[in-house]
Amino acid sequence: MTDPAPPDSFDHKAFLKTLTSRPGVYRMLNAAGEVMYVGKAKDLKKRVGSYFTRAANTRIQSMVSQIRAIEVTVTHTEAEALILENNLIKSLKPRYNILLRDDKSYPYIHLSDDAFPRLSFHRGARNQGGRYFGPYPSSHAVRATLQQLQKLFPVRQCENSYFSNRSRPCLQYQIKRCTAPCVGLVSEADYARDVTDTVLFLEGKASDVVDRLVERMEAASAALAFEDAARLRDQISALRQVQERQYVSGERGDLDIVACAQQGGVACVQIFYIRQGRNLGNRVLFPRSGEGSALDAVISAFIAQHYLGKAVPGEILVSHAPQDQALLAEALSTQAGRKVAIQAKPRGERARWLSMAQQNARLSLQARLAGSASARERNEALREALNLDEPPGRMECFDISHTGGEQTVASCVVFDGEGPLKSDYRRFNIKGITPGDDYAAMAQALERRYRRIQAEEGSLPDILFIDGGKGQLAAAEAILEDLGIHDMRLVGVAKGPDRRPGMEQLFLLGQEQPLILPANSPALHLVQQIRDEAHRFAITGHRQRRAASRKRSRLEDIPGIGQKRRQRLLKQFGGMQGLQRAGVDDIATVDGISRKLARQVYEAFHGED
Repeated sequence: MTDPAPPDSFDHKAFLKTLTSRPGVYRMLNAAGEVMYVGKAKDLKKRVGSYFTRAANTRIQSMVSQIRAIEVTVTHTEAEALILENNLIKSLKPRYNILLRDDKSYPYIHLSDDAFPRLSFHRGARNQGGRYFGPYPSSHAVRATLQQLQKLFPVRQCENSYFSNRSRPCLQYQIKRCTAPCVGLVSEADYARDVTDTVLFLEGKASDVVDRLVERMEAASAALAFEDAARLRDQISALRQVQERQYVSGERGDLDIVACAQQGGVACVQIFYIRQGRNLGNRVLFPRSGEGSALDAVISAFIAQHYLGKAVPGEILVSHAPQDQALLAEALSTQAGRKVAIQAKPRGERARWLSMAQQNARLSLQARLAGSASARERNEALREALNLDEPPGRMECFDISHTGGEQTVASCVVFDGEGPLKSDYRRFNIKGITPGDDYAAMAQALERRYRRIQAEEGSLPDILFIDGGKGQLAAAEAILEDLGIHDMRLVGVAKGPDRRPGMEQLFLLGQEQPLILPANSPALHLVQQIRDEAHRFAITGHRQRRAASRKRSRLEDIPGIGQKRRQRLLKQFGGMQGLQRAGVDDIATVDGISRKLARQVYEAFHGED
């Protein structure tokens, strides 16, 4: 029902006389007809009436003064009202509600049901065959787990189109990250064994995997297959190291830890994900309209918006008991088809984990308040420009520098949400390519960079920027495909007409036309900063390499010309310039220099005849 009050006032007394006492949802509208607030109530008349008898804070007072109409929807139960309220908040995004800005679906790891199953990153509806593991707190957490799995179990992660068209093993096979089922180098039974180990690990049963590997190692040793036994020993060692990093003391089930902090009108929610005793990582969120809201109200809004309609663990630890705690637990239990507990005061080890989450929430909040607003704005603008699910956590950019094809150097610079990570910068001296072939130089740098990251403990970027257009982008895509690296956003940064700043074109895979951002776009400014830093770092490295090569005498590269003969030559001709002007006959007159050596010295400066 809607109150037909005039636009400049709202007669709440007349409205309350007609309002029911049943459960339901209410929506408060302003003079423009916009929904300012959505709430739920066990007793609509009592709850709505409370706004006009006492205001909880100045924020609520301001809202009440703007009310020109109230709409209500009656429900059968308070639990139904909770679900409807959550749906309306997400769709209407009212100004005065506590609202999570990040409502993207959470990523999972997907194991396909092919004859040779594939492990992959997945976000969205889980309607494909196979199994899903998660949810994970971020895409970075999924990629890190997939990278770990590649080192532990050689289960393929390549696209099906790539898998179906192979005629020879790819680089993943060469670096022992895959057993090459694409070309029949592993049987279905052996591959299925690796898949089983992977599933057990993702289910939190790493100890069972270790037991299986120990049995196989002992069997291989008894059969005198010592190479196989050594490989299994190394696999067990690597698996135990991963276990130690992920193990959560005393936990075997599914558990989320939710903590909240508030300061300066900003609220922060930190959530940790524990699945089958494994810590999958954490995520930080900053709800909108946190100012003036009590922490228990923030926790209540977070639980409703985060879990209703999604996968929910068996237990949720919270730093502050949420409003309507029993109602939330009832609604989530009904949704999950099993008991879901919400606990605010755990003991023992769980209390320590909750304290850690609270500390993380406070630190994240302090960092946000102290951090540069422009940095956050540029990251968010880049997320929108590239249509990403979340702001990029790690970005890398490559550039090539040389002079006439000589002393080629490739640079790799790294940025995160706060700016450059100079400790992660790398340079690559490019060798063995046709001088001036920038495509080959870029391919070599990318292969060396990401093969090393896969072999060691390192993080793959969310976005990889390449200084160049479609050609460089295609070369980068081919290298990453061979390395078995997927789900990394590739962006080519090409200079615009007349190479003028502000006219850059961004080339994206699968898009024929480049993306051209406005010259005043914060996203473009961030891309320019990253590209310019890669350019500076590459030029600096090239100049250093070129200067070092000029300091080195060409005589040092001639076999048979040691220090004494070199000194004789330089003294005889008064230095390097005099030696460069000398002919073969002149050089051969120096003591200890044969005609053959003289010819080599001459050719070092002038080339072969």
